[in-house]
Amino acid sequence: MSTHPTDPTTTQHKGAKSYAALAEAANDWRYTPDANALANKNILITGAGDGIGAVAAKTLASFGANILLLGRTRQKLEAVFDWIEANTATQAVIVPCDLEQLGPDTLTALHDAAADSYGKLHGILHNASLLGPKVPLAHYPVQDWQRVMQTNVTAPFLLTQALFDLVDHDEHACIINTSSGVGRKGRAYWGAYSVSKFATEGFSQILADETESGTKIRVYSVNPSGTRTNMRAEAYPLEDPLSLPTAEQHMDLYLYLIEGPTPGKNLPPSGAQLEARSWQCQ
Repeated sequence: MSTHPTDPTTTQHKGAKSYAALAEAANDWRYTPDANALANKNILITGAGDGIGAVAAKTLASFGANILLLGRTRQKLEAVFDWIEANTATQAVIVPCDLEQLGPDTLTALHDAAADSYGKLHGILHNASLLGPKVPLAHYPVQDWQRVMQTNVTAPFLLTQALFDLVDHDEHACIINTSSGVGRKGRAYWGAYSVSKFATEGFSQILADETESGTKIRVYSVNPSGTRTNMRAEAYPLEDPLSLPTAEQHMDLYLYLIEGPTPGKNLPPSGAQLEARSWQCQ
């Protein structure tokens, strides 16, 4: 596969140039698309107000994508929206939504807002996750279990189902589900979070199998692994955050997947389990 040089000077988009952390990370990216590679693509990102979700929103917008910013905290979403508005020529939409309270009326309103604003979606990044307490299963609070499973498992299913007709079109679309190392090998005290990420893997595999033929939807599970985010700090309070990669350092994988097919590019098969740290361009 031929790739573009990982030289930030090749990225001429205003947003990318004004995003210092992204420009620095791009020096070591394994893949850098053209500056407007995502032009006219419409992407929904959950958990878009913080962490990987906020970085993904700003990054994808910097490469031309229109972003639906879905999250629980309006103030955080507005900060990302303002940055996109000031630094890119793309169209962002704020969708305040508490995934713990996701119901039929909210889903209908979200579908209609996405359809009215964009007509179709080219990608969904299910990024929002709830960590929950790290305690033995024998003592795991039932209410916390239900909250984690609702946010991490049920909400992505409901959103995908409600928006499926918007991603099922003649252009290539990509659905990325955020997994975890503890969703591929269970670990003591990770409780509902670990179980929810095992469910995420199953959800990805089933959806990929169901869309394997007769559709141009690609489905992936991505494990960001240890990344310098607030959730990571919550899970590992004694860890030095400077020992971890930033979310910007992982954005080459998200760009690679969401950009979709280009000449000479060998995308992973739909249903693939990917590691943000170790994936290889092929």
